[in-house]
Amino acid sequence: MRISVKVKPNSKAEVVEKISDNEFVVRVNAPAKEGRANEAVIAALSGYFGIPKSRIRIAKGHASRIKIIELQ
Repeated sequence: MRISVKVKPNSKAEVVEKISDNEFVVRVNAPAKEGRANEAVIAALSGYFGIPKSRIRIAKGHASRIKIIELQ
């Protein structure tokens, strides 16, 4: 399954908001430096969907705030 995620780094709280079936907004505490925000997004989605982090992959948008995430 593929979802579109808009990432908001440096947020006060870590929150996953569902906009529609395939669109989410993920707020993370981590800064957008050295891949820390990407790791935090994967961890947040892992908790939200209840699947291991190893089954979540960023398919597109590693350096962008809008990402395509692949869930297995």
